[in-house]
Amino acid sequence: MDAAVDALADGLIQTLASLNPDERYLVGISGIPGSGKSTLATHVCQTVNAKLDGGGNGSSTSPIAAIVGMDGWHYTRARLATFPNPTEAKDRRGAAFTFDAASFSDFVTLLKTRPQEVVKAPSFDHSLKDPVEEDVEVRPAHRIVIIEGLYCNCDDGEWGRGAKLLDERWVVEVQREVARQRLRVRHVETGVAKDEEEALWRADNNDLPNGDYLLSHLLEPVKRIKSREEEAWATS
Repeated sequence: MDAAVDALADGLIQTLASLNPDERYLVGISGIPGSGKSTLATHVCQTVNAKLDGGGNGSSTSPIAAIVGMDGWHYTRARLATFPNPTEAKDRRGAAFTFDAASFSDFVTLLKTRPQEVVKAPSFDHSLKDPVEEDVEVRPAHRIVIIEGLYCNCDDGEWGRGAKLLDERWVVEVQREVARQRLRVRHVETGVAKDEEEALWRADNNDLPNGDYLLSHLLEPVKRIKSREEEAWATS
């Protein structure tokens, strides 16, 4: 993964050097579940900061790059219970309609239009199984913001409003069966599924169909990055 990450980080650093000092540069990283997008986002962010000495070795409190995950824009379980079909909403949690796309796009708009302000985002508490409001801070020092999530590069409805504001859109490509097997392992390890049979059911009936939605609604142009069979790619 190192060579690919280095090249991506170097590209962002070169672009940053050409920007006005008060500009933020926004990168969206998407990919089907199990593609490795979260892992890639983390490594690229860490590498950018290390290369710019912006927190990579602990010598600075002002890293240049920051990551914001999309999980914080899940609707709460209480909100899902008010849906016309609450059982479907619960079972399909993670599908596009179970996220607050309008709020997400509002956040991206603030990032882009108010680069000198602190912009707060929700996180997701897996122990509570719900978002935590205003738990993530994007500060003015964060000149590169990497937004990672399944739908951040979608062109559909409210998603498209945010995606159009991203300066770069990356999609991590992976073979469907590779992603399926990664999800089988992950769902059991994280307790999402009680066994491999349930994990594969979730992959086939929710995760992979959600990935199909993404791939059919990508806002072009996108930079396509091949996921690899390295263990480091298998965690997200």
